[in-house]
Amino acid sequence: MGGGWGSRDDAEAQAAIRHALDRGVDFFDTAWIYGEGHSEKVLGAALRSGSRQFRVATKVPAKTMEWPATPQSKISRAFPTDWIIQCTETSLKRLGLERIDLQQMHIWTDAWVDAEEWRNAAARLKKEGKIRAFGISVNDHDPDSVLKLAATGEIDSVQVIYNIFDHRPAERLFPICQERGIAVIARVPFDEGSLAGAFTPQTKFPRQDWRGGYFKGERLIETCARVERLKALLGPETPTLAALALKFCLSHPAVSTVIPGMRRVPHVDANLAAVDGPALSAQTLAALKEHAWPRNFYVGAWD
Repeated sequence: MGGGWGSRDDAEAQAAIRHALDRGVDFFDTAWIYGEGHSEKVLGAALRSGSRQFRVATKVPAKTMEWPATPQSKISRAFPTDWIIQCTETSLKRLGLERIDLQQMHIWTDAWVDAEEWRNAAARLKKEGKIRAFGISVNDHDPDSVLKLAATGEIDSVQVIYNIFDHRPAERLFPICQERGIAVIARVPFDEGSLAGAFTPQTKFPRQDWRGGYFKGERLIETCARVERLKALLGPETPTLAALALKFCLSHPAVSTVIPGMRRVPHVDANLAAVDGPALSAQTLAALKEHAWPRNFYVGAWD
């Protein structure tokens, strides 16, 4: 909704949000980086126009605009305490809310686990009632980068890429989250659209859609071939690829929620229809292990 995934239509986006609220969706994730705050403005306006309860999560970008964080990154430059507080207060204004339910740091490295900057900011924002909870949005395809922090139990949530192609969070991160009572938000369940069956090897992305870089060269061809093989697993419990993708995420007991993208009303209905019906069988889950394909297409996507 903030731009970057093709054309942007604010009225259509707000209609989708209001429709999602009416259908019972009550958790919405955004960030400053999605259109430099535009997504927050669109989301806030739509949510405030309704009467249903909701929860909002957003994210603080690194002051250095560094993506992703590395062990050499300095938290004093990337996330000083006053920056986290300033960004939170600015997000509150854009959203038009008095409190953010979940504030997240948009990148992380466990080199920062002992730092006071984020601890001081989180404690102050909670005390002042500006946020309810504080968490981490984990670096792309790097779930082990937050293991030390998760083990402390000092955060409320982690947001991590988890989908049919990338099972790695389940290996080490999820058990720690279950032990420490940390919520898990599974992001990119559709692998930027491929696991929803949205593309063919001939798909051409418009200039304003950054996924042209994500799926550049042979990436799209190989991805479509792997998605095609998944169709053999479709059946009564998962009639569509989207259902298979979303139910895979929700099948793990550590996962608290999954955040598929939506820009239009039909997206909302399709996502909700995908999670209706029975959970994935043990047989299907076992078969999906053979489709794991860990890779990081974000590397080089913006070159």
